[in-house]
Amino acid sequence: FVSVACAGATTADVLSRQVSALSARTKLVSITIGGNDAGFSSVMETCVLAPTSFCLSAVSAAETFVAGQLPAGLDKTLQTIRADAPAAKVVVLGYPELYDLSKSGTCIGLSTRARTALNQGADKLDSALHAAAAANGDTFADVRGQFAHHEICDSGSWLHSVDIFAISSSYHSTAAGQDLGYLPVFTGVAG
Repeated sequence: FVSVACAGATTADVLSRQVSALSARTKLVSITIGGNDAGFSSVMETCVLAPTSFCLSAVSAAETFVAGQLPAGLDKTLQTIRADAPAAKVVVLGYPELYDLSKSGTCIGLSTRARTALNQGADKLDSALHAAAAANGDTFADVRGQFAHHEICDSGSWLHSVDIFAISSSYHSTAAGQDLGYLPVFTGVAG
């Protein structure tokens, strides 16, 4: 087992620093990628610190990137993984929706409009990941259903909300999210 995962990685980072961990002996590869390419951190910063209209514009710009530029980066990344680990099963794990919109009215923080836009942005990112996985003969693992009722605004959230003392963990999954959200979906498709 080798883990070269790191927070903040883009497709370019995977290609320049992470694929070197692969070999012809590699049997299984898991990857979650694309959010940082689309500017996830800056979008979230805008949504937390600026008015809703700025948030909506930031999400729209990220969605434009996901639709137009991200597919080429995803294809190049998955093709490089396949070339470096030709016998591996490649599992592309998606992103959960961040907010339980049914509880948005009683949840402090962002407006429901901003939360809806962020969830829709995550859905568009997952659609791009699903399409890239399918086009490259890989497996897409959709975690949205597993995270349902465990998003931000739920009492048992598996996602960190914004934390000014731990910005790098903000909007990432908690340990429970990794264990109860990602892991069951991954093991279900990993074979």
